[in-house]
Amino acid sequence: MAARRRPGRPAAGPAALVSAVALVSAVALVSAVALVSAVALAALAAAAGAGAPGGPFPWDAVRLPPHVEPLRYHLLLHPNLSTLSFAGRADIELRVARPADAIVLHAKGLRVAAAAVALGGAAPARPLRVLERRDREQLALLPAQPLRPGNHTLSLEYRADLSDSFRGFYRSTYRTRDGELRVLAATQFEPTAARMAFPCFDEPAFKATFSVKIRREPKHLALSNMPIVKSVNLTPWLVEDHFDTTVKMSTYLVAFIVSDFKSISKTTSHGVKVSVYAAPDKIHQAGYALDAAVKLLDFYEDYFSIPYPLPKQDLAAIPDFQSGAMENWGLTTYRESALLYDPEQSSASSKLWITMVIAHELAHQWFGNLVTMEWWNDLWLNEGFAKFMEFVSVRVTHPELAVEDHFLRRCFDAMEVDALDSSHPISTPVEDPAQILEMFDDVSYEKGSCILNMLRDYLTADVFKAGLVQYLQKYSYKNTRNADLWNSMTNICPTVGTYKNELEGGGFCRSQQSPSAAHWTKGAALDVRAMMDTWTLQKGFPLVTVTLRGRNVHLQQERYVKGDGSASSAGYLWHIPLTYITSKSNQVQRFLMTTKADVIILPEEVEWVKFNVDMNGYYIVHYEDDGWDRLINLLKENHTVISSNDRASLVNNAFQLVRIKKLSISKAFDLTLYLKHEQQIMPVLQGLSELIPVYRLMERRGADGTEKHLQEYIVNLFKELIDGQSWSDEGSASARLLRSSLLLFACVHRYPPCVRRAAELFTEWQKSDGTLRLPADVRSAVYAVGAQTPRGWEFLLGKYRLHAFHLEKNNIEFALSLTERQDELRWLMDQGLRGDIIRTQDLPHIIIYVARNPSGYHLAWEFLKENWEKIVEKFELGSNSIAGIVAGVTSRYSTRSHLAQVKEFFGSAGEKSAQLRCVQQAIETIEDNIEWMDRNFEEVKAWLQNNHL
Repeated sequence: MAARRRPGRPAAGPAALVSAVALVSAVALVSAVALVSAVALAALAAAAGAGAPGGPFPWDAVRLPPHVEPLRYHLLLHPNLSTLSFAGRADIELRVARPADAIVLHAKGLRVAAAAVALGGAAPARPLRVLERRDREQLALLPAQPLRPGNHTLSLEYRADLSDSFRGFYRSTYRTRDGELRVLAATQFEPTAARMAFPCFDEPAFKATFSVKIRREPKHLALSNMPIVKSVNLTPWLVEDHFDTTVKMSTYLVAFIVSDFKSISKTTSHGVKVSVYAAPDKIHQAGYALDAAVKLLDFYEDYFSIPYPLPKQDLAAIPDFQSGAMENWGLTTYRESALLYDPEQSSASSKLWITMVIAHELAHQWFGNLVTMEWWNDLWLNEGFAKFMEFVSVRVTHPELAVEDHFLRRCFDAMEVDALDSSHPISTPVEDPAQILEMFDDVSYEKGSCILNMLRDYLTADVFKAGLVQYLQKYSYKNTRNADLWNSMTNICPTVGTYKNELEGGGFCRSQQSPSAAHWTKGAALDVRAMMDTWTLQKGFPLVTVTLRGRNVHLQQERYVKGDGSASSAGYLWHIPLTYITSKSNQVQRFLMTTKADVIILPEEVEWVKFNVDMNGYYIVHYEDDGWDRLINLLKENHTVISSNDRASLVNNAFQLVRIKKLSISKAFDLTLYLKHEQQIMPVLQGLSELIPVYRLMERRGADGTEKHLQEYIVNLFKELIDGQSWSDEGSASARLLRSSLLLFACVHRYPPCVRRAAELFTEWQKSDGTLRLPADVRSAVYAVGAQTPRGWEFLLGKYRLHAFHLEKNNIEFALSLTERQDELRWLMDQGLRGDIIRTQDLPHIIIYVARNPSGYHLAWEFLKENWEKIVEKFELGSNSIAGIVAGVTSRYSTRSHLAQVKEFFGSAGEKSAQLRCVQQAIETIEDNIEWMDRNFEEVKAWLQNNHL
């Protein structure tokens, strides 16, 4: 549906304090001081809080009052890229539901010069008294008499500085190939930073339309959510761009950019113009992203059976960007590394990452933008879906990338966090900005996508898709809660293929001739909401214990939780869609477990049973008695009898069971012996993911040489696979990703043949002054070895600073962080904070890289402590960046001394820091590591002595 253009209407009367002539100048958007009312100036001086000189603040809640809602915003913004400031005007058409003594809305860091309201939207406008409550980021606008119910137009004029963080309306810079510094202004509003660019009702349920005008110099280009409908030359040095009116949407999706970017464009088969914008010197690297975006946008329009409602979709590569990307409707923004691709330079992992990120942001154009969660407690309805749809879409549009090989890793990552008592339900109450930011974590993203994958397997793909389409159609341009989704999944009967579909008891549609017809509990009604509430309204996940006795399979469920056993599992119950195969049948059997204990009777006795087929369910399984021995024997004798996903899940589950004392570490290590014969990417990487952290724990303890024996064991386990790798870019996407991971692992862990080959290649590359083309997939390994010498480190740093190597920055940063020289490690972190040579956006992973280095982990901790306030100021309390730093620095600590230091520092860093979920998780993880080492160290040592490869 094409949006209807609504040109902006300037307010009349006292609110129109700025003449058209005065608006021309960036310096004087707000004209003569005499025109600003004494009341407005007094309000500017008012301090935050109820005790302000302007009188008590009339609202005392974090959430805005519901009886005043915005209908249309008319925004005029004039950023000055020389003074790094901007001026603005917001005219907001409101609907007031009942008499109002005040209009309360959001603003942060805005210097409001004047405010007025036009009653009924007509002249004359009446001035408003302005009060500010800074701790709540709220403004109260007080009329002389209460506003009557009806529609009114609010007008505000204000100024602000372009933010030097990564949120709000912020400045970014880049250097051209010739070294010239260029400045641009871009936005990042999710979740609560639109209020830093214009006064607004900054909550997702306050949807409205937006008409945007932007003033710029003629040499610059302005972008916003909608296309430009006209440009007006105000003076020879100032242009005003008028953008078409948006569809109804939330404030966090508004976006604008003023830059000198160039673009390339194509049109989708549905007629949507897709463009990629980037710095002029980098636009030649935008072709892959453009082609991927066109394919993916076409896929989503067909899959959802709902047209993309805007005439264009822009993708912009922003030089300074905190997260990976942002789904602003019609103007998605990205880190350069998440959008720019060079077939000659970029690796297979880079191609996969770029494709997945674009798929994620374009999925949001439906999930999140068209249908939006009512409040941030249900953020997962946006993020879990977008994460899940990455896999659904890319599997179809880019089958060669084999995305299915990477889904499990995400579920395992989510479980790592979700196993802690400090985890949270997918849907959980939040109020203030820091709590909201904390929702952008693995539970909302990864766990959300994993339970959706489980639900699709449960309902069948056709029924699941039909439910999604019904949900999107019913709630287009609206806001939803958890229950709205589950209700849309009932009473669904898609007409797909030749299957006969009919409604069964409980309104669930079951496909009678589908391959999955041997579904779930025979004859029982399937209540999607009752089932999924158990996965979204309680934290954690279940451990299913399986005991095989003859033909009887005894099942028991309990909450899986790490720790000393003090966390209660009482009251936790899930509706678990169990799947299993046996030694006698690889036909997937299904059983919905809704009680604490149950029994399945098999048609015949079996040698082994494997539950959670392909790990489609978000739960782990323990096999009692000799159940694990039978599965370990199966892997040893013929591991390909079960799928690579099943093998990866066994590796993962075994080590998770060690954590809660259900399985001995010796048994988990026994299982890893089979990996010597493994070829597939998922089980191999899972083996490394389980064994390397054990090695890191022991390495931190400096534990009597046992860590060296463990390192030798891991290298020998994969020796044949490593030796068989070619130092090239040949093969499928999965083969290339496996090669890259294995060679980097081998070189970092000093496997001599790997180190020799990498050193040879680095020397050749160095002799060519960096002009020799190294295969993209082995570069990280080559750089890692080269950076070990002072000369190699300096050479890499020199290349890092060159424009030609901008796509290699992440690889080089990682290599530089591997040095044993502590001065260089400190310098890397200091530079990341300064943001000159190393961009500050990269500081979080620089700190994490240094923390993983045995020579640097204490330096990273000292750096975090010394610079905590600066880091929080730049990345914001509660953000995923802060959480990543805290976890990255502390996750391998395993001594009581380290635990005391972490508790002491965060205890003294202020209440808000101490209460961060990531801090609670860090403390819990260290306690768990201490207990793990105390219990398992000697046993690992003995096992390694008895098992030489």
